[in-house]
Amino acid sequence: MSQHRILTQQETGSGTRFEVYEIAHLTRVLERRGGDYELVQAYTPAGRRQVKISLEGGGALLEPGALQYAHGNLRVAVQQQEQGGFLARAVRSAGTGESAFATRYEGYGEVWTEPTAKHFLIASMEGPGDALLLDDRAFYACESSIQLKTHTHRSVSGVLSGNGLVQPRLEGRGVFVVESPVPAEEVEAVEIGGGRELIVDGDLLLMYSASLQVELRPLVRGLRNAARSGEGLVYVLRGEGVAWLTPTARGLFSSP
Repeated sequence: MSQHRILTQQETGSGTRFEVYEIAHLTRVLERRGGDYELVQAYTPAGRRQVKISLEGGGALLEPGALQYAHGNLRVAVQQQEQGGFLARAVRSAGTGESAFATRYEGYGEVWTEPTAKHFLIASMEGPGDALLLDDRAFYACESSIQLKTHTHRSVSGVLSGNGLVQPRLEGRGVFVVESPVPAEEVEAVEIGGGRELIVDGDLLLMYSASLQVELRPLVRGLRNAARSGEGLVYVLRGEGVAWLTPTARGLFSSP
């Protein structure tokens, strides 16, 4: 037997509610109480999480393929993201980033997503000038009041990197959900400003303010120096804004 335990939730002004649940399995263990042993039931986390979206007349966008089931009086449609030109569409159709489409749910009911070992972060944008760029694997869901677009980095280094040539862009006001390799408490927010810049491996960059200027390039200029540095292409962010990093994610994928 299993149950869902809520980890975090946030409700929007339109009554739409986003909730993140953790799946836990029921286990039975013997515990000594006094001179006797008693069979005690406990729930153990299964290491999988899923998102529940409750709609009360509002709408939400969901990453294609994420649906487990939905019920209620719902209208479902496929919505194409606003594109950054032919190159963006071509790259997405090649499967190197997010889909060029999202599934739109409107009406009254519940939408449950597929369980996954990854983590979810729920956040909000204040709009109307608020905008974020996400890692090309991070977008998961958002309130329909948010505009979901794509942003194309037009630099030679960006084209070669494969790490964000085209990225999801969120604009406006509302609640959104991103998929993260690490839990929320391990995500680090780095403020950029005052003439300082941030240099980071793109694999650790979860999202950042769209107001930042971004360059994708080798860590060290010149082919010989780049080879000696042992680093590939990195993101260099300048201007005023915030970048959210997942510095502990590297250990999840490295060999012991």
